[in-house]
Amino acid sequence: MCTVRPSSSLLPQLVPSRSTILLNTLRPSSKILNFRPPRGTQRFRSLTYAQSNWQQIHPASKRFWRPDPTNYKHFAQCPISTGAHPRFQTRALSSLRPMRSFLEHTERTANSNPMNAAAQLEFYNALYKANMPDIIVERYQTGQYATNSRAEELYIKSLEKIGQIERAKMIADRKAEKAETAEGDTKSALSAEEVRAIGQAIAARSKGGASSITAKNLHGRYGDRDNPLFVVVDETIGGTVFKWAKFLLTSAVMIYFVLVVMTVFIEATGVLKRVGGNPPNEAQGSQQTARFTDVHGCEEAKEELQELVEFLKDPAKFSALGGKLPKGVLLVGPPGTGKTLLARAVAGESGVPFFFMSGSEFDEVYVGVGAKRVRELFAAARAKAPSIVFIDELDAIGGKRNERDAAYVKQTLNQLLVDLDGFAPNSGVIFLAATNFPQLLDKALTRPGRFDRTVNVPLPDVRGRIEILKHYVKSIKASTDVDLQIIARGTPGFSGAELENLINQAAVRASKLRASQVRMDDLEWAKDKILMGAERRSAVISQKEKEMTAYHEGGHALVAMFTEGAIPLYKATIMPRGMALGITFQLPEMDQVSMSKKEYLARIDVCMGGKVAEELIYGPDNVTSGASNVGIRFPFLNPRI
Repeated sequence: MCTVRPSSSLLPQLVPSRSTILLNTLRPSSKILNFRPPRGTQRFRSLTYAQSNWQQIHPASKRFWRPDPTNYKHFAQCPISTGAHPRFQTRALSSLRPMRSFLEHTERTANSNPMNAAAQLEFYNALYKANMPDIIVERYQTGQYATNSRAEELYIKSLEKIGQIERAKMIADRKAEKAETAEGDTKSALSAEEVRAIGQAIAARSKGGASSITAKNLHGRYGDRDNPLFVVVDETIGGTVFKWAKFLLTSAVMIYFVLVVMTVFIEATGVLKRVGGNPPNEAQGSQQTARFTDVHGCEEAKEELQELVEFLKDPAKFSALGGKLPKGVLLVGPPGTGKTLLARAVAGESGVPFFFMSGSEFDEVYVGVGAKRVRELFAAARAKAPSIVFIDELDAIGGKRNERDAAYVKQTLNQLLVDLDGFAPNSGVIFLAATNFPQLLDKALTRPGRFDRTVNVPLPDVRGRIEILKHYVKSIKASTDVDLQIIARGTPGFSGAELENLINQAAVRASKLRASQVRMDDLEWAKDKILMGAERRSAVISQKEKEMTAYHEGGHALVAMFTEGAIPLYKATIMPRGMALGITFQLPEMDQVSMSKKEYLARIDVCMGGKVAEELIYGPDNVTSGASNVGIRFPFLNPRI
């Protein structure tokens, strides 16, 4: 029994006329009526006859349906497994099954390995033996499969077999011409790409196209030794960003390591020191012009330091009887009392080099720099002995050590301890240091043998403030009405630096007012500004509040005038300054070191005078918060007062 296998694509040039099958000679069967196209042809639905159309075929039809021959090119990839080739459509399955199975196997292998030339050659050989040259030509010219010289030969034979003899001859001539021009070179034949290009160009010309390929055009088309092929790779945005990020990261890491190596090398060898001279933080001996006459308000400290000056001028005077001068002197006192000026005055009086460094200049980011600078400082001082070494803010490097601290934290202090204890008695080097917090220093640093003497530099008293004011008034044009004693009495607790600032602000105000001299009003204004803050002339205050403030300050002034034991009244004002709407100034005769019970009660009375005045004028229920300063100034009093 002969069974007909329907086809989804038939080419007129491949289907012989004698293979026409008459449907009226076949008996209808359920296989035909229930036919389902092969799975491989479902991708070409436009070329596959639908099942419903197969069922409508009448047995009296004369021929099978034939598709447009131009659509056959879509079956060049899978012509066997899809049953598209006419050779397997009109024969009995019993005689063609072995050959069809072999072709399907080789076709699947070739399609699954498009870049394997051996698999493609095997499929081409099977097609050639099965007398299917047209499929070889179509498949080869697609350019999607690998090829070699044997596949090219089969392609040329297939062209001859399907009647395209001229086309095959032209490709063979091109190969021969190429082999002659490349004689002696490793490339003795046309490449597979060139052969495929020639075939496509000939096919285009045979169909009326304008494409043509010559030997000149093919020579070097794909690059050779004389005419290299330049390739430009078009990268994606992500690839470009990744490439630049990698480049920048690598460059940053390399630059960082280079800078670290260069910094370590410069620090170790001191190249910049030799080229550019000494850096600013390196100790340099200098001659000082300050004298003891420039220092005021600390007479006792000057007397103690006079011994150092005499030792530096005449060392034999002290060593004759076996006495030794202290190796180190520690200056202790509040900020601005003249500790640094005292050290400069000692160097200026003795006329020896003065080496000065701040405690914050030793340590830096690199480990060991602080200890190195300590060694350099004392080595330079020994080289220019007799000399004076002064370190300001010693607590920056001489703080108390802790067992939990790392070793590199204590290197600078340890080196300082070694240099201080390593001096010879007659080395002629005296070490001075200053600090505001002596309680923070390490005990090993302040012990006798390193710092044999501690000199206290306190705040100046009234006499010392008068001397300091006289010293700084010499640098300005002061009026004859200036009374420095009143300014000194009204500035208890002022240091020398604050008094210098007072004189400077008074001179600036006088210059701003275009005055020819600095008057007493300018000094009073500067003192009040330092004590209470600047005047708030733009403050918006109602007339009622101004009147209430005047009564309040008048109460303070009246109690101060008529209370026994109170500080004498100086002045009262309702000009707002700082946080206060008004203020009453009292001027003591001298600095008060201690106070009696009578004086404490008098001070309390003066503070309560403002509250009492408000009660008398406005009543107990209208007393303002101006009396709250009593609790602030005397927190130990009973809150009910």
